[in-house]
Amino acid sequence: MMAVRAVNGGSLFRTAASPPLLTFGCRFRQFSSLPFRRNSELGLRFPFFCCGNQFLGYGGGLSRSVHSLVDCVMEELTAWRSRRRIRATVKLTTSGELLEDKLVNQEIEKGLLLEFKKDSDRVLLGVAQRPDGKKNWMVYDQNGVTSSIKPQQITYIVPGVENFDHAEISKFLQKAQENLDPTLLEIAWVELLEKNASVTAEELAEMIFGSSEPLESYCAHLLLSKDEVYFTVLATKGSRTIYGPRPTGQVHVEELLHKKLAKDAAEKELQDFVQLIVSAKAKPALAKPPKSSWMVDEKIQYKIESLEAYAIDACKSDEQRKTAGMILKAMGLTKTASSALNLLINIGYFPVHVNLDLLKLNILTDHSDEIIAAAESLLSDSSDSDEMNREDLTHLKVYAIDVDEADELDDALSATKLQDGRMKIWIHVADPTRYVEPGSMVDREALRRGTSVFLPTGTYPMFPEKLAMEGMSLKQGELCNAVSVSVILHSDGSIAEYSVQNSIIKPTYMLTYESATELLHLNLEEEAELKILSEAAALRLKWRRQQGAIDTSTLEARIKVVNPEDLEPSINLYVENQADPAMRLVSEMMILCGEVVATFGSCNNIPLPYRGQPQSNIDVSAYSHLPEGPVRSSAIVRIMRAAEIDFRKPIRHGVLGLPGYVQFTSPIRRYLDLLAHYQVKAFLKGETPPFSAGQLEGIASIVNMQVRVVRKLSASSLRYWIIEFLRRQPREKKYRALILRFIKDRIAALFVVEVGLQASAWVSIGSQVGDEVEVQVEEAHPRDDVLYLKEVLRN
Repeated sequence: MMAVRAVNGGSLFRTAASPPLLTFGCRFRQFSSLPFRRNSELGLRFPFFCCGNQFLGYGGGLSRSVHSLVDCVMEELTAWRSRRRIRATVKLTTSGELLEDKLVNQEIEKGLLLEFKKDSDRVLLGVAQRPDGKKNWMVYDQNGVTSSIKPQQITYIVPGVENFDHAEISKFLQKAQENLDPTLLEIAWVELLEKNASVTAEELAEMIFGSSEPLESYCAHLLLSKDEVYFTVLATKGSRTIYGPRPTGQVHVEELLHKKLAKDAAEKELQDFVQLIVSAKAKPALAKPPKSSWMVDEKIQYKIESLEAYAIDACKSDEQRKTAGMILKAMGLTKTASSALNLLINIGYFPVHVNLDLLKLNILTDHSDEIIAAAESLLSDSSDSDEMNREDLTHLKVYAIDVDEADELDDALSATKLQDGRMKIWIHVADPTRYVEPGSMVDREALRRGTSVFLPTGTYPMFPEKLAMEGMSLKQGELCNAVSVSVILHSDGSIAEYSVQNSIIKPTYMLTYESATELLHLNLEEEAELKILSEAAALRLKWRRQQGAIDTSTLEARIKVVNPEDLEPSINLYVENQADPAMRLVSEMMILCGEVVATFGSCNNIPLPYRGQPQSNIDVSAYSHLPEGPVRSSAIVRIMRAAEIDFRKPIRHGVLGLPGYVQFTSPIRRYLDLLAHYQVKAFLKGETPPFSAGQLEGIASIVNMQVRVVRKLSASSLRYWIIEFLRRQPREKKYRALILRFIKDRIAALFVVEVGLQASAWVSIGSQVGDEVEVQVEEAHPRDDVLYLKEVLRN
């Protein structure tokens, strides 16, 4: 019996007992390029047919209706049957027959074309090459990879193939994909359900294609293995599978077709995305699509963001993880974070030196439009609630000393000698509370960030950039609001007198540490104030050491990367000596300011973040045999106890040698410094401080968590770029390294002097802690945080 099923006006037909359609005057166009027309309502595809010279398809064709087509075929079929007895072209297995007869496995031989499971998600096509042991076989797959597979991995052996050329696999696959039409399964389902018969892939190929040649059989296998609507697996043995038609009750055609169509649409969407990826990957570096182009379409944006989340181990849902996995699978890549990362780099979405930690740690880099608008509103407000109470200090010569690329200048210094010979110092600190109040929108955003982020590739300020740079920051030659801490020192370096006041200053010089050091060496008469500051710093350091302070100054690397998104960005590396005169000067003045603010807070019962650090267990004399600098500092820092904070009263800071200490000099960069300003400024106005000790403690716990994250990011970013710097140097270049300690046997922790980096290497017998050795870089891989050093043995 001929099974005819009309779907929305388009007829699909073929019976197991009928001859191949090519036998009739009605014939398929060439199989390899079978044309289809899409049903506009259902999204289904139906084949075009030719009957004689008539060309027909969905909707009636060019000159005949669908009914004419059926009549034509039925007439041809009747005539054919009258000429010969019909005998089934396919022997179907009914429910009364044994399935075992069809489950006979074909022996694996060299040259067979096999489909096999590469892993739980990937099925590949390959050619058997040679046995590998007793049971396994070496297979050359569609991706050009040779691997060993087990017999149980084989899902299908393409029949009728001998000595298949592996170079033709891709072409074979392409032809198979081009000729897959799941709607043809409905024909077979009706026929087989009527006969209660099962079918193999080869039998189905004979039914719907009129041939069980290799290509047709593999197409039928793909249709059956992927079908979720009409057929189910009855039995499987090795690479042989028998399918049976689902009962009518299980085939809810509309619902299943809807699901199938949705699945097909999703697969098409995925393939289109993969094509975009492949295209972007193939383009030269300068022609890669910009990152913004991946955000235009919502569906493309979701997929690219899924890949990004996968690359940084930050998938928000199983669906996002699944999407990324499907993309990687479609690209023939392993489902790993590194595969996703490399793919995103290869298409130009990520720069080669993308900072993964910056993404993983979810560090805020940009301010929202709302925050920027609020900040600009604050800038436009010229009122100053402290205007009447600001001391005019514009007569003072003011030095602001910082690194050369500093954008946010928080502090500056002045000095003079009194008639009695004592030194008077001013530490001027920028006054952001001129613009920001506790609890305001901009303040809450600063609290959320906790600190500005300084990386080799750029700075991400705690406040919106324009507010920080133009409003709050100290600027050379301009009138600036400040909080000025003045101190008169005793001859031994201790504090004789102090004051804390609102002020207005006019910075005279903006100096780098290098230029300030040079000025100190020149000892110019016209820069006497700078010399006084240097003398005061030396006096303070001597006094603090007498109070038990521990010197932990060392060498510290600083890197500035120009154009970090380039393939080979420029790297400027500086190694700063913290014992340098200008750095020592600034450091001592900041510590002095912290002591004064702690004393001021204690005398006036102001809740503040009072910092302390116990050091009762440290016997500095035990390390006096070690050379000063990185070696001694490293040894001492390793045994230091953790810092503490009290919010009610000062606690001793043993490492600094102070009875109390409050960080106060960086309110534009550090939120806890800003908190101290809120508290002190309220007292200066005669108001109650805005926060109690308990409130300060709660805020500090939030801020310190974020600060720890930023410190981790800064350290990892600095190390990445130092290793990248070393990677670019000539292999034969030698470096000085100091032995800090021995980790195990002759493996030592080293401090590489020229780059300010700690690493490890094997050192020769006889070397001791504190000795200097020469090393060369054997391997440097910044992405993997790998640095292998080798000692250069001296003659």
